[in-house]
Amino acid sequence: MRPGAALDARMADLIAHHVPFVKATVVRTRRPASARPGDTALVLGDGRIEGFVGGVCTEATVRLQALRLLTSGESLLLRISPDAPEAPPPPTPTPVGADSEEVRGSDDGALVVTNPCLSGGELEIFLEPLRPAPTVLVLGRTPIAQALLALGPGLDYDLRGLTPEEVAPERLEDVEAVVVASHGRDEEQLLTLAARAEVPYVALVASHRRGAAVLAGLDLTDGQRSRIHTPAGLWLGARTPGEIAISILAELVASRHAVPVTSGESADATDDSAGTGDTGRPGPRTAVDPVCGMTVAVLADTPASDAAGATRWFCSTGCRDRFAADPAGYPGSP
Repeated sequence: MRPGAALDARMADLIAHHVPFVKATVVRTRRPASARPGDTALVLGDGRIEGFVGGVCTEATVRLQALRLLTSGESLLLRISPDAPEAPPPPTPTPVGADSEEVRGSDDGALVVTNPCLSGGELEIFLEPLRPAPTVLVLGRTPIAQALLALGPGLDYDLRGLTPEEVAPERLEDVEAVVVASHGRDEEQLLTLAARAEVPYVALVASHRRGAAVLAGLDLTDGQRSRIHTPAGLWLGARTPGEIAISILAELVASRHAVPVTSGESADATDDSAGTGDTGRPGPRTAVDPVCGMTVAVLADTPASDAAGATRWFCSTGCRDRFAADPAGYPGSP
């Protein structure tokens, strides 16, 4: 088997099963470095790394940045260096959740992360998020439902028609959105299941009056009801089924990008909440390693210590062991 064939097969399997991941490829190294150009790894949503792009300190930085990209959906050239740039480049946006670790943009577009754990070399790694097309379930055989199904492919959305007989909790796994456009037929079950499953976007095609009546009759908490968009779609003055479908898709796009909008027949929106990334979901929780100063993603298997009266997280077991041997010598924040 040629080098990398197993990783290629694994990547094909993830894509076939609609599992999001980030492909990390080493494109340049400056010795000493354990990785070489062409070395590749896959970073999964739970932080697992399959493949090789460097040692544990490099992996900690790659893992954190990759998890952020799974939220934003953008590709990134990551430069990991033991030294900060000699002169600060023009300011660029800092990734969501960045802490005290040295993170800055470079004049050639790379994101530079100062990693004090490196043995003196430097790495450039291209991070490419590969996420499945968002799955949108549409209930109904109405003209609006048919228009939604026809428009979805142009947005690279995976829109699927759903019949009442197919409504079940397992159908909502990994679903990005649910639109009920059946004009009063078999609405309640799917709306209830979708709201309880916390599907990111749930919409009901109905007038203000009928929509309010349907929501009031659902066996949901007030918080769950408030997540259902009705009337579905942004106020665009839409009249035809195609125009209404466009308004619904516009609201879905705004929801995925965490852009505050108002449903139904009002164009006025207030921004009282910050966006949380492309999917509307928060990025990874982070912490600062008190030994080396690296920012790390806090995951189930991130090395941690409860010494000195607080939980602290580390880039590696080596830093954790050094901290455990002398907690008083590392008074950094938990």
